[in-house]
Amino acid sequence: MRMGTIADAANKEASGSSLANEKVTVVFVLGGPGSGKGTQCANIVQHFRYTHLSAGDLLREEIKSGSGNGTMIQTMIKDGKIVPSEVTVMLLLRAMRESGNDKFLIDGFPRNEENRVAFEAVINIEPAFVLYFDCPEDEMERRLLKRNQGREDDNIVTIRKRFKVFMESSLPVIEYYNSKGKVCKIDAGKPAEEVFEAVKAVFA
Repeated sequence: MRMGTIADAANKEASGSSLANEKVTVVFVLGGPGSGKGTQCANIVQHFRYTHLSAGDLLREEIKSGSGNGTMIQTMIKDGKIVPSEVTVMLLLRAMRESGNDKFLIDGFPRNEENRVAFEAVINIEPAFVLYFDCPEDEMERRLLKRNQGREDDNIVTIRKRFKVFMESSLPVIEYYNSKGKVCKIDAGKPAEEVFEAVKAVFA
């Protein structure tokens, strides 16, 4: 199936599935690699009963499932192509419907303006707000190198590339929502406990 067809299939599956008329709360969680998003999302889930969805995890699960969609996604990634935004949005929508919850943290998404536009077009809702973990680059670098969980992408050259991609792709999304007064910026350079105190203040 060609790239156009995969996006068409995603649109077809998602059409009529917009969440616009349902009382759903979506919070986008953005921050550079090593900014502590994962740790804080786990805390929010525990304290505020949100469902945590990671676009990257959903794509990986779809590949593992061996479905037709999963095989196409895997081929595209292997070929160095970017998975169409509609496909990621379709996976998010499906996960939201299956969760039985009405409050969602969407982690590491939208990665870029195209993702943002696709999400709002297909799901037909805007986020309640964007939780932006703002962390100095040298601190994120230190954390990633220390973490080194056997992840081959945690070496200095790749880490810096990931920072660059985040700055170029995700900052325009943050700026867009900031212009609408929807960004809650958290100083993520502090110890995790202190960061969560600031997060709690936002959700309370």
